[in-house]
Amino acid sequence: MMLVPRRNSFDLFDDFFDDGFFPKKQRNLMRTDIKEKKDEYVIDIDLPGFSKENINLSLKNGYLDVSAKVEQNNDDEEESKFVRRERFYGECSRSFYVGDDITEEDINAEFKNGILKIEIPKKEEVKKLDETKQIEIK
Repeated sequence: MMLVPRRNSFDLFDDFFDDGFFPKKQRNLMRTDIKEKKDEYVIDIDLPGFSKENINLSLKNGYLDVSAKVEQNNDDEEESKFVRRERFYGECSRSFYVGDDITEEDINAEFKNGILKIEIPKKEEVKKLDETKQIEIK
């Protein structure tokens, strides 16, 4: 008896991109929902199997970078071999432009039940005047 997942549907798009360049398990990482509220944006990122200590948030040049890693447990590899391996081990990251006016203190983040929730306040953009100045020709 072989333990192989059953394929329930045929999807030409998924089949075309299911090669070494676009592996399925990497396309399903860090699925993200972004909600706009009256005073803030809320980003929910799925990170099942990750621990809070292995998730990093950084802000640089108006971009919020979210990176996470999960390490493989090698305890019983000598005694067994994998028939199929679908769980992800490694690093992944995403970037979101949040604006140049946002600081680290403005951002709130919480990790609970495999979901990273990030709250980013809305700030009014400082509009630069788009003035055209004439240059005198001598």
